[in-house]
Amino acid sequence: MAACRLLGLFGAGSWVGSGLFVCRRNLAACISVRVHSGRAEEKQTHFGFENVSESEKTEKVYRVFKNVAKNYDVMNDAMSLGIHRLWKDALIRMMNPLPGTKLLDVAGGTGDIAFRFMDYLRLQHERQSRRAVKSNQSPSWQQISDFYEQQNKSDSDLGSKAVICDINKEMLKVGKRKAEQLNYTEGLSWVVGNAEELPFDDDKFDVYTVAFGIRNVTHIDHVLQEAYRVLKPGGRFLCLEFSKVQNPIISRLYDLYSFQVIPVLGEVIAADWKSYQYLVESIRRFPDQEEFKGMVEDAGFYKVEYNNLTSGIVAVHSGFKL
Repeated sequence: MAACRLLGLFGAGSWVGSGLFVCRRNLAACISVRVHSGRAEEKQTHFGFENVSESEKTEKVYRVFKNVAKNYDVMNDAMSLGIHRLWKDALIRMMNPLPGTKLLDVAGGTGDIAFRFMDYLRLQHERQSRRAVKSNQSPSWQQISDFYEQQNKSDSDLGSKAVICDINKEMLKVGKRKAEQLNYTEGLSWVVGNAEELPFDDDKFDVYTVAFGIRNVTHIDHVLQEAYRVLKPGGRFLCLEFSKVQNPIISRLYDLYSFQVIPVLGEVIAADWKSYQYLVESIRRFPDQEEFKGMVEDAGFYKVEYNNLTSGIVAVHSGFKL
C-alpha cells in the first residue's frame, strides 16, 4: 500500500497526524486529512490582526479592494500626504528602464506604476533625441524634421510595453478609466490575474514590479516564485512596500497616525473604516526588511538588496534573475 500526502493544502512532504488515510495502488487518487468533527481543518493565516482560513482571506482581501477601488487614489494622497507619489517616482528611477523594456506590474490595478514607466521612457527618448540634434552644430531641415517625427512616435513604436495585472476587476476598471483620461493609449495591457498563479509564459518580462500589493496575498512565497518564473534571465524584480520604521521616535508617531488617523480618513472620504483598519494592520504583519530580503533570496533571486525610504516607512526591494 502507498501512503498519501495532501499536497497544496498542508504543504508537500507533511504528514497529517492521526487523521492519516492509506491508499491502495489501484485507486486513482488519495488524500490525507486531519479530521475534526467530521470536517477537514483548513490552514489558517492572518487578515490584519485577525486569524482566518486561507480561503476566507482571499475573499476578504478581494472585498476590501473592491470597496476602496473608486477612492483608492484619493485615499493614497490623503493617507500619505502625497508622499506615495515620491516613493513611486523613486521606484521608477531605480528601475531606470530603457526603450524596449517589457514591464509586468502586478497588483497595479490603478496604473500608477505603469503610467510612470511610460512617462520615464518618453522623457529618456526625448533627451536622447535632443542630445543627438545638439551634437550636430548645423543640423539640416531634414534632421530637425526627423527629430520632431521621433517625438511623435508612440510607445509601441519604441518597443516598450507595460502589462498591468490585478486580481481585482474593479481596480482594473479604475486604471483603464485613468488611462483614457490621461491619454495613455499605446503600450498598455490590462489583465485579470492572480499574483500567486500568473497567466503568463516563462521568461517573458524584463522587469516585474509590485507596489503596495504583496502584503495582501495569502502566500508571499508563491508570488515570489511566480515573479522569478515570468522574468527573463537578467530580468529584475522590484517591490515597493511598507516596512519597519528605523527611528523609534518616528515609529511611535507613525503608529499613532496609522491607527488613530487613517481609519478616520477612510470613514470620512470613502465611508469605509474597516477596510482602512485592515490596511493599517496588514502593514504591521508584513515581514521587516531583512526577513523579506531572505524570502526574495529563497525564491532564487541574486544581488538582493533594499533601500529604505522615509526612515523605513517604505522600502524598495530589488533582485535579479540570473
